[in-house]
Amino acid sequence: MRVYEIFTSFQGEGKNQGRRCTFLRLAGCNLDCRWCDTPHARDPSAGIEMSKDEIIDAIQENGVGYVCITGGEPLLQMENLLVVLRTLSLMGYEIEIETNGTIRFDLVQPFASVCMDVKCPSSGEKSDHVLLGGIQAVDSVKFVVADDADLAYADDLLRSVQIAGDVFISPVHGSDLRMIAEHLLSWDHRFRLQLQLHKQIGVR
Repeated sequence: MRVYEIFTSFQGEGKNQGRRCTFLRLAGCNLDCRWCDTPHARDPSAGIEMSKDEIIDAIQENGVGYVCITGGEPLLQMENLLVVLRTLSLMGYEIEIETNGTIRFDLVQPFASVCMDVKCPSSGEKSDHVLLGGIQAVDSVKFVVADDADLAYADDLLRSVQIAGDVFISPVHGSDLRMIAEHLLSWDHRFRLQLQLHKQIGVR
C-alpha cells in the first residue's frame, strides 16, 4: 500500500472534531481541487510502500484507538485498504474514512464510518451525488464552501437529497466567515457550521 504519512494529531473536522486521532494518509488522488490543503499527497508515487503489518505496527505505536484514513483519495487503493480495515476492525479500532465522493464506499462501511466531501463549484471538481444515497446514520457529509456560489450549490443539493448522516458546512480557510455565517442563518436544513480546528491551533 502506498502511504504518504502516519501521524497522530487532533481530528480537525467532522463528527469527531477535537479527538486525538492517528491519521493514515494514503498517496494518490483522482481529483485536483483548487483549494486542496494536501496537494503533496495527490501523486500516487509519493510517500513509501508499506505492508499491512508495517502499517498496523505504526498505528499501534501511536497508542490511539481512533484512526482516520485519508488522502489523497484512500478508496483508490481499495483492495489493500480492505485488508488493513479488516485487521484494524478485529483489533477494536474505531475507524473513519474520508473520501471525495467519486468512488463507491459500500465495501468499507462494514468496518468504518465514512465522511464524504461533496465538491462545490469553487473546488473545480464534482462528486457523484448518487453516492449520497449510501450515507448511513453513522456517516457524515461535508460541504467545503468558499463563496455564494458554493452556498447556493449546497443549499440546492440539501433540498433535493435526504442525507441520513450528519451534515457539516466547512468554510475554506481564509474565506469570509461572517458572510458565510450570515448566509447560513437563513437555512432550514439540518447541518452544523464547523471551522477547521487543526488550522486554528496550528497543527497538521
